[in-house]
Parts: sequence; structure tokens; C-alpha cells
Amino acid sequence: MEYTGERVIPDQMSPMNGMLLEHIARYQFSLLYLNGRVLDFATGSGYGGQLIAKNLKGAVKEVVGVDVSETSIHYAKGRYHHPNVTYVVGDVLDRTLPEQLGQFDCIVSFETIEHVADFERFMENVWALLKPGGTLVLSTPFGQGIGQPTNEPFHAHQFTETEFEALFERFTSVEYYYQRGVLVEPKRTGRHYPFGIAVAVK
Repeated sequence: MEYTGERVIPDQMSPMNGMLLEHIARYQFSLLYLNGRVLDFATGSGYGGQLIAKNLKGAVKEVVGVDVSETSIHYAKGRYHHPNVTYVVGDVLDRTLPEQLGQFDCIVSFETIEHVADFERFMENVWALLKPGGTLVLSTPFGQGIGQPTNEPFHAHQFTETEFEALFERFTSVEYYYQRGVLVEPKRTGRHYPFGIAVAVK
């Protein structure tokens, strides 16, 4: 599997690579909220699905990792095989995914929604895939806003903080956290955070 910068591939990155450390930190943070049946929405190379399954034996019964790239899913099945993880080729915008996969107790989706032009359709799929009372943990980088240019070649947009919070208006409850490097914390006044993380309960 070729490293292009779009997906994190730990085996092809330095252990001290900042992007790799940030991604692992998000998965580690999400472990506090996961149980039952978990969907890794846009799993990429698959390391996150295996990380969840290994760290939450007993609490998490099944992890399903979905990615649009057949190459990524083939790689994930070989490199990050785990008996409780299934890797599936699928488009996050596919309206039939809820019928194909069923519903989940928890969904994680890290650094994905900024890649998707139709982010509203993405959120509709997330809603349909999540059980009532289920938990979504979603992250994205902040930027100039919807419809504004971004310096990242693989990003369709980067939300402002206000736009990010608006994504979760229909959820029963939401907690917002912020990430800088490997640090994930509630917002502190006067501190700049490149990334936002929402923990939202349906």
C-alpha cells in the first residue's frame, strides 16, 4: 500500500511522526466511550480498528471498519487482522450502508468529514447507523469554513468551530474537546487548537 499522505500507514511512518501520534491519540481518547458493536467509519489502513479491539476486550464485541478504498481494506485485512474486527469496502455516503451493516452502539470517525463534499449526507448516514442512545466520537481540523479554500489537497473544506458544533444539533447531548498534538482536553481560554473532537449521544 503506497503512502500518499491521505491515509495514515503506521508501518511507513516514523514512530515520532506528528500526524501519526495525533491519530493514535484520538483513538486512545475514544476508548473511554466505546462498547458493544463499534463502527470505524473511514478506517483507512485499519490500525484503529485493531487498536480498539485489542484495548477493549470484553467491552467491545465487534468492530467493523469501512473504507472506500479496496486497496486499504485489502491491506487492513492482512496487516491488522483481529478475530473481532471486520474490514468492509464501502462509501461513507452510500445510503444503503445502514441496511448492509445494521446499527452500532458506537461510531468513531476521525479526520474524515472534511474530505467529504456532501457532509450533510455523511451526517445522515452516521445518524442512521447509530443506535438510539449510541455514542459518536468524531474529529476534524478547524479552518476557514464551508466553501472556503483550504491548503490541504485532500480536504473539501475545513469547518469553523461554530460550523463544527452545528453538525451535532440533533443529538441528545454533546461534549466538545480540543486537540493540540497528542493532548486532548476541554477548551481553555487563550489556547489555539487545530482540531475539534465531539462526543455526541443520539
